[in-house]
Amino acid sequence: MSLLLALPVVLPLAAAVAGMLTLGRPRWQAPIGLAGSGALLAAAAALLAWTWREGIHVLEVGGWPAPFGIVLVADMLSAVMVTVTGAVGLAATVYSFRVVDDGRLRAGYYAFIQVLLMGVSGAFLAGDIFNLYVWFEVMLMASFVLLVIGGERPQFEAGMKYVALNLVGSVMFLSGIGLLYGATGTLNMADLAVRVAADSAEARYATVVAMLFLVAFGLKAAVFPLYSWLPASYHVAPAPVAALFAGLLTKVGVYALLRVFTLIFTQDAGYTRELLFWISAATMVSGVLGAAAQQDMKRILSFHIISQIGYMTMGLALATPLALGGALFYMVHNIIAKTNLFFIAGVVRRLRGSYELRELGGLARAHPWLAATFFVSAMSLAGVPPLSGFFAKFIMVRAAIETREYAAAGVMLGVGLLTLFSMVKIWTEAFLKPAPAGAVSEGVVGAPSWVPVLAFAALAIAMGVGAEWWWRPMAMAGEQLFDRQGYIDAVLGGAR
Repeated sequence: MSLLLALPVVLPLAAAVAGMLTLGRPRWQAPIGLAGSGALLAAAAALLAWTWREGIHVLEVGGWPAPFGIVLVADMLSAVMVTVTGAVGLAATVYSFRVVDDGRLRAGYYAFIQVLLMGVSGAFLAGDIFNLYVWFEVMLMASFVLLVIGGERPQFEAGMKYVALNLVGSVMFLSGIGLLYGATGTLNMADLAVRVAADSAEARYATVVAMLFLVAFGLKAAVFPLYSWLPASYHVAPAPVAALFAGLLTKVGVYALLRVFTLIFTQDAGYTRELLFWISAATMVSGVLGAAAQQDMKRILSFHIISQIGYMTMGLALATPLALGGALFYMVHNIIAKTNLFFIAGVVRRLRGSYELRELGGLARAHPWLAATFFVSAMSLAGVPPLSGFFAKFIMVRAAIETREYAAAGVMLGVGLLTLFSMVKIWTEAFLKPAPAGAVSEGVVGAPSWVPVLAFAALAIAMGVGAEWWWRPMAMAGEQLFDRQGYIDAVLGGAR
């Protein structure tokens, strides 16, 4: 059964290789991509069920025990995130049917989606800090190709900004790894947690190194003030690629912050949490204000990626089991809602030929199903009951109040109201107002695009109506993050 931990990496790799070997046969690309994404979701769901039943699992690659060998580790945080990755990957693959042209197919569009999914899954399962870096670089390579595929000048310009700033984060990440290894002699994260003990000489040194990791992961998560690459790049990506990026990429940065600052860098918690508090608050406020100033649907949604990241990192700043579980609940909710909003934006673009709000209108009357799915996803993002976003925000606000961080609760509630303002602006301009004179005639939206849109809208409702059931694995994840000893024992004790 321990080989199940390798499947979320092996299956996308196999699909990517098969896709690359059949680039000359465009008709084969979509079925291969569908098979790879579907298999990933099935394997991830099995891993999640196994982790729920039996706790943390470890795969020692090549039979070499930790901390000397490479290990893959699945706790509840990892298992949930790999499962969500499979769902988003499958949705983006289905959405891409009849959207991607032959040129992109021959350039390996579906194969690079599989490479991206492999990188994301590998990052979630990595048990040592260097392999986490490796999977980040796999993600960066695949995401850059997907961003520029198609060869349009705006894509290349955005791609250069994207890769240049992310490479800065990679350099800082690698520098931090080198310094950490020089001080401790290990790269295994569980072993690092033991060696960087609160009363050790390495602990004082690690506090300085932790700031390198905070900047590196903060840049990849797009926190304040390191987020400029995101709104400069996501808006030029094709709709399914933008949805895939919006759902997953920044969340890997948040995951890395959660992992290292609950497992390794716990020795100066007061300073780190205070810093994370102000970064999170600034991220929420700057992102939502940036969105309020935009008149382009895709740019509005891009800035809201930033503001929502602040809620997740605030859970790390509060650092209670409720807050950490709430951060994961918020992450899953946001992935579902944000991915679907980018899917819907792509449908709007095909129907009206633009993302500019002044050029849109009349969609509620002409396409009531589209209007309904947008309304559900937008209100979920804003935190309107009984949708998933309401319970995600409720958990985070409750965690803030329980720790007497009333300022955090106030910021989260205020940003929620401003998020509602942006969503209402899109709703009014794109859906309720009459279509402007001379509006572009409607394009064709195939059935494959509607399937993930309707499915993710249904998930936003289900996650709200069944919040208690969805909360159980998140609560378990929060407890595991708060009590790091279970993770350490599972890895260093050779548990399988």
